[in-house]
Amino acid sequence: MNDLLHNQNSSDGEEVECLGQIFSSDQERRKHFLKLLAEKLKDPEFRKQEGFPQGTDEAILAMSDPPYYTACPNPWLADFVEHYGKPYDPNVKYSREPLAIDVSVGKTDPIYKAHSYHTKVPHLAIVPSILHYTEPGDIVLDGFAGSGMTGVAAQWCGSAPAAYRHELEMTWKKGGRPAPKWGARYAILNDLSPAATFIEANYNTPFDVDAFAKAGKKLLKEVEQEIGWMYETLHTDGKTKARIDYTVWSEIFSCPSCAGEVVFTEVAFDEETQKVADILICPHCGAEAKKEQMDLQFESFIDPATGIAEKRPKRVPALIRYRIGKTKHSKKPDAADLANLAKISELALPAGLPTDRFPDCQMTRVGRMKTTNSSAVHYMFLPRTAQAMAMLWRKARAYPEPRTRGMLLFMVEQAFWTASILNRFRPSGFSQVNQFLSGVYYVASQTAECSPWYILDGKLERLIKTFGRYTAKSVAAINTGSAARLALDNESIDYIFTDPPFGENIYYSDLNFLVESWHGVKTDPEPEAIVDRVRQKGIPEYQHLMYSCFAEYYRVLKPGRWMTVVFSNSKAAVWNTIQVALQQTGFVVAEVTALDKKQGSFQQVMSPNTVKQDLVISVYKPNGGLEQRFAERGATPESAWDFVQTHLKQLSVTKARDGELEFIVERDPRRIYDRMVAWFVRHDAPVPLSSDEFLSGLRSRFHEIDGMVFLPEQVAEYDKKRAQMAQAPQMELFVSDERSAIDWLTEFLKKRPSTYQEIHPEFTKQLGAGWRKHEAKPELAALLEDNFLKYEGSGDVPSQIHSYLSTNHKDLRGLEKSNPRLVAKAKDRWFVPDPNKAQDLEKKREKALLKEFETYLAFTGRKLKEFRLEVLRAGFKAAWVNKDYQTIIKLAQKIPEASLQEDEQLLMWYDHALTRTEADA
Repeated sequence: MNDLLHNQNSSDGEEVECLGQIFSSDQERRKHFLKLLAEKLKDPEFRKQEGFPQGTDEAILAMSDPPYYTACPNPWLADFVEHYGKPYDPNVKYSREPLAIDVSVGKTDPIYKAHSYHTKVPHLAIVPSILHYTEPGDIVLDGFAGSGMTGVAAQWCGSAPAAYRHELEMTWKKGGRPAPKWGARYAILNDLSPAATFIEANYNTPFDVDAFAKAGKKLLKEVEQEIGWMYETLHTDGKTKARIDYTVWSEIFSCPSCAGEVVFTEVAFDEETQKVADILICPHCGAEAKKEQMDLQFESFIDPATGIAEKRPKRVPALIRYRIGKTKHSKKPDAADLANLAKISELALPAGLPTDRFPDCQMTRVGRMKTTNSSAVHYMFLPRTAQAMAMLWRKARAYPEPRTRGMLLFMVEQAFWTASILNRFRPSGFSQVNQFLSGVYYVASQTAECSPWYILDGKLERLIKTFGRYTAKSVAAINTGSAARLALDNESIDYIFTDPPFGENIYYSDLNFLVESWHGVKTDPEPEAIVDRVRQKGIPEYQHLMYSCFAEYYRVLKPGRWMTVVFSNSKAAVWNTIQVALQQTGFVVAEVTALDKKQGSFQQVMSPNTVKQDLVISVYKPNGGLEQRFAERGATPESAWDFVQTHLKQLSVTKARDGELEFIVERDPRRIYDRMVAWFVRHDAPVPLSSDEFLSGLRSRFHEIDGMVFLPEQVAEYDKKRAQMAQAPQMELFVSDERSAIDWLTEFLKKRPSTYQEIHPEFTKQLGAGWRKHEAKPELAALLEDNFLKYEGSGDVPSQIHSYLSTNHKDLRGLEKSNPRLVAKAKDRWFVPDPNKAQDLEKKREKALLKEFETYLAFTGRKLKEFRLEVLRAGFKAAWVNKDYQTIIKLAQKIPEASLQEDEQLLMWYDHALTRTEADA
């Protein structure tokens, strides 16, 4: 049922329905649920929930619009799902392949730009995924929803304009996919940050656009009438009054030669060229120096909030940009301007201006926040903007109608960063200068102090225009709290799209502190899933937090359904942490795709130590049938093949890029083996097949084409697509360790059985800068001896070599395998053994690896400086089979933490060993 009943356009006398209850008006609905929420807030146990924000009952209630949005954990999430969702039914057929998305789509869309946030995936990039994985009316979850674009996308599936629908339908048709099923989906959005959920609520709850337009214009007009005098200046003719757009404030430095005061803007900024000089010339003594060689000057003041003496950088107004009508002008402040600013500075601290101290965090310990002593929220606003922003906020909060009030605050809060000293002056003539650095608190030496109308006049018009075209037609359920603790029933969600925090990329709770201080409700940083040195959260702590969140996702997702994870971090350690956390919770990775279609494939953008661009990870929750059969059979080979059968059904059959087929990495035999191993380990079960037993069985049970494994029923589809292409897809190998070196040699020798002398120069080219730091570089001769066979010149020429020589040498075509000429040409060539011989070699190699593993265990030093990852992988696996978890933990402590974190397999064995040890204790 579409909850238009919640539409704010309804009159007070019109009945509304809310989660099955009937109310005489929307005002009564709100009053009823606010009373219930107020009662819950008085319960100490309710406030003990993980991720509960820091704020008074009054502040939380002021932000909330229950039962749809609460600025705390939402008690009505399960009711929302029960009202709109459908229970899990194992008899309902559901089948999807993974879908890659392009998150660069839609970043210029007006809806996307209606409110900024530190990171966000455009709704237009999310829409195709929701259409692909869900049906109209399904429930979509995003536990790290940020600004709420997943909710917008869910509604867009039902309200997208005809032109967009036609374009997407044609794209899907061209790609051979069925037409999308249009219709709104319902979203559950969660974030730890009240600032984020407030944005989500205003994006995803209906409101009266005309009422907002009228109220917004009235708000700006009232503020102008009351404090417009603060932003008046006289034109250079000395008679004409003008309104200031912005004033450039400059820090003052001390000349290292004469100690004279240097106003940065006066000596660095060239009005004619609009450029800032690197070398500053002292106006007193003519000495030249860089800014970094000068000392920032400070002045003492009494903090009006505390009455304590503090210091702040000396700043002076250096330049005024103003307008008369539509004409823009520039001037230096005159005596009247300085007198006006002095008058404003004498005013009392305005009511409503937050005076909270910034928390101890990375950004306040280092950089310009520290050197400028920007330690409190009210220090971030110059006296004039403090008065203006406080008045805007007070008046917006006083608006009587709740949804219009919410949108007014939605608009005003976007001015906080731009109105603060974070707003850098970026010389560009008379064009816009609202350029604070995103993702960090940075106080520049030149600050552009903008008038509220310069910031908000255009913003208001854009919001009116944008939401006039798009307004939420139904509601979403919005929760403020930890993604690891969602008040949802098991197996109740149809699809999850999530863009979680990755490592140390962005300190969300710290960055949101500025805005949340105005709301009076702040993020609890304790459960925040980031790497944070100040709060002593390293990669292991981050992994634990992400594991908890993914485990919750796994619990609430229906079996057989999908989750899309957007990954944005450059560190391989973080990447492996995410993969291991996903697999530990039970998800199976089906596809990893590079986001930017113009860039290379996944293999091209991944190196052993870095991830070069954003990735999309498509994972699924195995269906209940697979889990039930495993419970009945246990860790048997049949269970392994059952997993493979199920897994292959979930993978893409073909993928094309620029008219060429791509190699599907997840269909690579060794990758399938890794997924199978992870699945058994996650169940605390022994792996029933060795690597070679698995690879041999894979070839006999399934079809291998172009190095990829398919189910029998998938072969025809692949062959049909393959026949349309000029060449077969090529597997791309990046040699970074012994395992990838063996894989490269395998591919090389499959195509071209070769002598050592022929292999060596090609192999050497692969051992470049991408080699893992602590990984011992193997000798080519040892790799060949341990993993391949060499024809010594006696007996018939092996089929692999015979086929290659017969195809590539005209004079050898048609010769029998025992022909002396052929034998002579084939002698000393290395080749890939057939499966039976490969198993013998593998057993021999594993025995040697385990023997070397014993030498690692016997090592008495502090840390191993160099080692073979293949030895560690073999040793960890053997110890796991023997339930010797302490051996895994012991040796993990002998290798650098980075090496452990950057190898997915080692990290998996180690984390499970820790878990089992803790469980046994």
